Amino acid sequence: MHIVIVDPSRVVLRIVTGLLEPRGHTVHTFTDSGEALTFITDRPEVRVLITSLQVRPLTGLELCWSARLLAEDRRPLYVITMSSARSSRNLAEALDSGADDFIDKPPGAEELNARLRAAERLTTLQENLIRLAETDPLSGILNRRAFFAQAATDADRAGNHGRLSMVLADIDHFKRINDEHGHDVGDLAIQAVAKLMTTEGRAGRLGGEEFAVLLPDAGLEDAEAVGRRLCLRARDLRIRGSRGPISLTCSFGVSTWTEGDSVDALMKRADIALYEAKTGGRNRVVSAATDLILARTA
Repeated sequence: MHIVIVDPSRVVLRIVTGLLEPRGHTVHTFTDSGEALTFITDRPEVRVLITSLQVRPLTGLELCWSARLLAEDRRPLYVITMSSARSSRNLAEALDSGADDFIDKPPGAEELNARLRAAERLTTLQENLIRLAETDPLSGILNRRAFFAQAATDADRAGNHGRLSMVLADIDHFKRINDEHGHDVGDLAIQAVAKLMTTEGRAGRLGGEEFAVLLPDAGLEDAEAVGRRLCLRARDLRIRGSRGPISLTCSFGVSTWTEGDSVDALMKRADIALYEAKTGGRNRVVSAATDLILARTA
């Protein structure tokens, strides 16, 4: 596991590191709690934070609380506080501040590694629960809620002047596939298209036969090119049916971020473009400008 240790004493950091590295853990040490928090924020692979209560500039309790907020943001993280002055008050304050566990400083090897085994079990469980909560069970890609959460994050990063585009996709005549070949084949079609969507960006299944792809740092022309590639590749898909391979096509709507935009507005424009693609003959890409729909035939 990747473990961050925070303590004002470099001697303590060396002692704890010496207990962990021989067990195969990757250890990152800090005397500055602010630097540690920045590191943890930027490194989602960190699974465990071990912090003394006597750290600065953030106190150990403040660091616990900040780390707990990170853990609530869809990532597994186990927080252990350590202190040479164990008391009921210190223990209660640490747990109330978001810590999962409390150990003496410096910790004993057996106790520390036993607690880390518990941390690994819990963070693995958390990771599995997060994956289940965010994943569409049929297609294996992001579900609608997780997709919009990711879109909100990407929109925040784009701000007023950044770039972000979205591609909506819909399987053409999907009801016909279900009616003529059965729902099992329809499920295979959804899975095949979902896998195709992941080749170009952060993909989600919005419901039924509708999908979306987020394209951070992509402008309208880039997104149109993605839509055209996906449209061509969808035509090449072959789904296994009881009477032989089945082909399909998809329609696409493309939109891009503008100043003062919102995720809802970005989605709405892409949805209008997708509707134009469907009513204009299907199996095509239509891109939406802010006030104008421009047809793009793939």
